Amino acid sequence: MTLNIEEIQEILPHRYPFLMVDRILSVEKGEKAEGIKCVSGNEPYFQGHFPEKKVMPGVLQVEAVAQVGAVALLMEETGKIAYLGGIKKARFYKEVVPGDLLEIKCSIIKHKGNIGFGEGEIFVAGEKVMSCEISFAIA
Repeated sequence: MTLNIEEIQEILPHRYPFLMVDRILSVEKGEKAEGIKCVSGNEPYFQGHFPEKKVMPGVLQVEAVAQVGAVALLMEETGKIAYLGGIKKARFYKEVVPGDLLEIKCSIIKHKGNIGFGEGEIFVAGEKVMSCEISFAIA
């Protein structure tokens, strides 16, 4: 199952400039999702991070993973919101710059009640640029 931007916005409350996923390429409800983000030089955060060498902030990469994971979780929890509850083991292996196409993957490793845990990775052209573990609080 693929989701376009309008379908993603039916699931996630995020809107520009904080929606960090442009398309969901595949999703297994409650299990995992894969999405993409096209990083543009016009992203508002590049005005200050950093003007001479534009680099996507790591925290926004984590947010992108969380949003893709939230899509997988919220496919089963319609009408709810998944809040980012925690971040562990975030690692950044390469800079993300304008023109990069982020391939974002998040697997839900545990979901009990209103708490979920996921593992995520981002790839650019097949090369891993970051990985992390995240937790969600579903409200």
